[in-house]
Amino acid sequence: MRTSTRIPAVALAGVLALTGLTACGGGDPASGGKGDKVKIMVGGLDKVIYLPAMLTERLGYFEAEGVSVQLLTEPAGVQAETALVSGDVQGTVGFYDHTLDLQVKGKQVESVVQFSQAPGEVEIVSDKAAGEVRSAKDFKGKKLGVTGIGSSTDFLTKYLAVSNGVKTSEFTPVAVGAGQTFISALQQGSIEGGMTTDPTVATILDKKLGRILVDMRTPEGSKQALGGLYPSSSLYMQTEWVNSHKETVQKLANAFVRTLKWMSTHSADEIAAKMPADYAQGGGKALYAQAIKSTLPMFTEDGVMPADGPATVERVLKAFNPNLKNAEVDLAKTYTTEFVEKAN
Repeated sequence: MRTSTRIPAVALAGVLALTGLTACGGGDPASGGKGDKVKIMVGGLDKVIYLPAMLTERLGYFEAEGVSVQLLTEPAGVQAETALVSGDVQGTVGFYDHTLDLQVKGKQVESVVQFSQAPGEVEIVSDKAAGEVRSAKDFKGKKLGVTGIGSSTDFLTKYLAVSNGVKTSEFTPVAVGAGQTFISALQQGSIEGGMTTDPTVATILDKKLGRILVDMRTPEGSKQALGGLYPSSSLYMQTEWVNSHKETVQKLANAFVRTLKWMSTHSADEIAAKMPADYAQGGGKALYAQAIKSTLPMFTEDGVMPADGPATVERVLKAFNPNLKNAEVDLAKTYTTEFVEKAN
């Protein structure tokens, strides 16, 4: 098995959309990684589950490592994945499970820094539907919000359904994004519930628009819902690019691991104070800090892949994904610890 590294996401003074991106090779491999510029697409920069990306930039750790990082954002992980595969960016901050899905489609992608050991996701049910949706067993006939079709929220919703006796054809996943678009869909009744993350969760609870059905923001919650630790948020990159830009990848890993260690020794209030004010999504500083506090248990302190995590992800995906069900997945090629080990 390859040893792996966790790769730091990079700096951007603002949040850009995928539109208008130009393909960039990220520097010449012959340069040895010096002065490389890296574009990283994040599946939602303001989501707490991907907080290490912007926090690393705000702490100045990318700059300290001498790597120029541009952070871009898309509302769903599946769109961030597309940007990577198409060559528009060199890295993606998104869920590790995409590396397995892409491998069976013939694309070799690997996690180089593993930010988390739990999904950080919450299945919410609207107050209006709470009486009829008491567990995942009640998903049948319901419209359930996900960030995007083919996204990790879509994957996990389908697993919760099939593991509770509901076929994927018996409910309707609806792509509603996150943040205000998710909240609006819940308020308008276009979905009865759905899967989302903080700070959206904190806002929904504060406004009394819904309640928690399944909480996977902690290792314990992940084990209860999914049967084990579920490595999710990560920096993943195309293996070919990693192999030809090892010095640059190492700098990214150094920066991200430094951030994860910083997070483990600072409070949610201190972390919130470092982040852009608008990441609170209108909920205010106190509510945003509470959202971070609720999600902090999901993060690793060293960027290392949990030992049994990949096997749990494979089992979850094979439970409902026809592409993976009968496919042979080489888990050793879906992540590397080479860089994070050196960073630690």
